[in-house]
Amino acid sequence: MAQFVVRNLEEGVKARLQRRARRHGRSMEAEVRDILRAAANQKERSDTGLGTRIAALFKGTGLHFDAPELRGHSVKPASFDE
Repeated sequence: MAQFVVRNLEEGVKARLQRRARRHGRSMEAEVRDILRAAANQKERSDTGLGTRIAALFKGTGLHFDAPELRGHSVKPASFDE
């Protein structure tokens, strides 16, 4: 199995890792192994943008007729008056 050393770890991070390990009933080394294993097994993030993912989600749905163009109509801002 591989090994590596983490240098210059902040004391606060070390203390939180120790507390987390105690809560889970294991050594700090075992806790770090579990954290690294979980991080490495996470599904990778998509490189596509949110809009592209939303468009793909709704691909093939929507209008099944031609929508008329609204040229020549004046645009009015929304009114929130009573």
